[in-house]
Amino acid sequence: MEYGQGYTSVFLALHVYYEVMMSRKKPNTPRSRVKNAIRLLWMRSRERAAALKKHDYRCVDCGIKQSMAKDKEVKIEVHHEPQIDWTGIVQLIFDRILNVPQYPLCKDCHKKKHETTCKDIS
Repeated sequence: MEYGQGYTSVFLALHVYYEVMMSRKKPNTPRSRVKNAIRLLWMRSRERAAALKKHDYRCVDCGIKQSMAKDKEVKIEVHHEPQIDWTGIVQLIFDRILNVPQYPLCKDCHKKKHETTCKDIS
């Protein structure tokens, strides 16, 4: 499994979520914190960097190139097709990860619980 797929992405997103929650500057709501964490994950992703590099940091519509030159600054953004439904993604995270019954288990009991659950699914 390559970086950026499967569980790696989920754990990275949760790690970024934790960092955002622990930062000094707190966003207004839990949902905005999750949304900001996911957006930050996207901004740092290899896929986004690959899209910029593939097109030589140029706008595919007008051809202007990204520049950091003084008084000539041009920023290039990456557009998604189809557009990202941030609200839907945040809702999915709340429904499947954050708003589910949670309870503490020791490491051994937690492992047994997952083994039992995985056998039931098969």
